[in-house]
Amino acid sequence: MSQVLVVPEMITATLGFAVFLLGARLTRKVAFLREFNIPEPVTGGLIAAAVFAAFTAASGIGLSFETAARDYFLVVFFAGIGLNARLSDLLSGGKILALLLVLTLGTIVVQNVVGIAGATMFGLPAQSGVLFGSAALIGGHGTAIAWAPNVATATGLNSAPELGVAMATLGLIAASLVGGPIAKYLVGHYNLKSTHEGEGDVVGVSFAEENDATEISHVTLMRVMLSLHVAIILGYVLHEVLEELGLMLPLFVPCLIVGIILGNLRLLLAPKAPAVARTPTLAVISEFALGVFLAISLMTLDFSTLSGAGMAIMATVGLQTLLTVILVIVVLFPILGRNYDAAVLASGFAGFSLGATPTAIANMTAVTKRYGPAPIAFVVLPLVSAFFVDIANAVVIQYIVNF
Repeated sequence: MSQVLVVPEMITATLGFAVFLLGARLTRKVAFLREFNIPEPVTGGLIAAAVFAAFTAASGIGLSFETAARDYFLVVFFAGIGLNARLSDLLSGGKILALLLVLTLGTIVVQNVVGIAGATMFGLPAQSGVLFGSAALIGGHGTAIAWAPNVATATGLNSAPELGVAMATLGLIAASLVGGPIAKYLVGHYNLKSTHEGEGDVVGVSFAEENDATEISHVTLMRVMLSLHVAIILGYVLHEVLEELGLMLPLFVPCLIVGIILGNLRLLLAPKAPAVARTPTLAVISEFALGVFLAISLMTLDFSTLSGAGMAIMATVGLQTLLTVILVIVVLFPILGRNYDAAVLASGFAGFSLGATPTAIANMTAVTKRYGPAPIAFVVLPLVSAFFVDIANAVVIQYIVNF
């Protein structure tokens, strides 16, 4: 690759809009995509990533996208999830939260067992198995990149960073594709239905049957955006405070927490104030933000990281995906109650255990858009994937690398 073309922020965001609309159009036209609940930005994003990869291969010009706007859309989305959350939902979801924590720890262990087996089978050091396992999958690109130098030092494997990035990339693609089909199977096989029909409280739910007094206008848009930005600003402050205390969390987590606090305080202190939470306006903004974030994330995937991955990564990702599907259908779904919420969480858990939290949310959004709301899923799963995963993952990875 002789040169790199930097794509400015504005163009990256504009391409994200176009890519999302491409995915939405294809979803409307292709029955398979609708039937299996493939998120719209996933379809468009993967096609765009393939086009960009072909351009780079043909021209020798690499593409580097500026992605600060992508991260803004992410915190907007999670602040909205927080504003929608009710303490009563969180309290009722306590058991689900505890069960998901245990299942997540079990998933981390299983992924690393499979990763170590895959590494040794293809003649690589056993410690590099964490890059075939939870460091790259449930941890994602950031965790894989962070731990790659430790693996390289412990094993002498200089290609550890490329290995981790390639594994995380394939995992993200798999995560985007399996969640919808899992939910389709569970909902259809067990004839499940949402118990929250008509509440209109989650992303991806049509408000066509809501009260006619509930409208989307420039005033409601301004009101919701103000509330979201207040939550995000306070989320930044909380993030800084937590960092000073030594607690490193993704920025979207403090924004989610502040959103929950503000949403519930608004109900308590100003119950007659114009609504923000659980309104069509907030639902539209949240779905828009998530769609653009995921479209940009997938269209900027660098497929060149897969070129040197070889059979080892392909085989291991395939096995990890198969085991994840079995886990969520045979273990997670029954443990969580074999109900509609459990089916939605199964699609989300597959998304975040193979990819990332936004992928999980996109999977659940596609499912709830078709079958109906599952409000507790959109609060519980991000809390598990943000608060618990990084800590548990770090402990397990450290033990394996130092073994």
